[in-house]
Amino acid sequence: MGLGLAAALAARPQVVVFAGARNPSAATELQALARSFPGKVHPIKLISSDQETNVAAVEEIKKVAGRLDVVIANAGQLFASFVRLQILKKVKYSAICDVFSTIQETTPDELRTHFDVNVVGPQVLFQATYPLLKASTPAPKFIVISSIAGSLALGPGMPVGNGAYAISKAAVNYLARKLHFENEGLICFPIHPGTVATDGMLSFVAKLDESIKGLVQLITTEESAAGLVKIIEESTREKDGGEFLVYDGTKAAW
Repeated sequence: MGLGLAAALAARPQVVVFAGARNPSAATELQALARSFPGKVHPIKLISSDQETNVAAVEEIKKVAGRLDVVIANAGQLFASFVRLQILKKVKYSAICDVFSTIQETTPDELRTHFDVNVVGPQVLFQATYPLLKASTPAPKFIVISSIAGSLALGPGMPVGNGAYAISKAAVNYLARKLHFENEGLICFPIHPGTVATDGMLSFVAKLDESIKGLVQLITTEESAAGLVKIIEESTREKDGGEFLVYDGTKAAW
């Protein structure tokens, strides 16, 4: 999802993308994207929730751009006019965390790992990037890619466990809404990107019971990215700040 969003943004005029990865030199698809858009896509080292790499990434961005107009905390797989943009991809811990676990089955370590990536990650990212966001005018944007699984109205009734994942998404929804109220002039909101047909999601759906597979309506990365870009580009504090949005322009229930 992060790569698809970065590609969609890089294709737009007057956009510079700073794309975070744990090991940029090993991110072959990201490096290929950077070669396709010389000077517009900058792979940077960034580890979710790690303060040291977040601060170092911001220092690198400051030297190149001087400011950030938009920061996107892109969890797990994720705009006024665009001038500078940062796409940050969090790391999955699929080998450790089981998204199918019920609350009873979820271990403390699973919950901690999800919180570290999905909640602490955006918090650390915001703290690190805020000085460069403040340098942007008229209204900087901090966008959290969330999930409908974190909806208190809808998530608990879903026919899958989603214990640690959904709880962490509900928490990051609060974080995004709280940032809206704490920072006058900032445009901040969580957004559900749709159920995107990434490799991880296709693997997830394949494991579902046949009786509920039909309930999962997958969309392409391109569809999701186009919707996200449109909403974020057109967003205002008055209309969208502190809301829970969906890639198709609708609002999700908290």
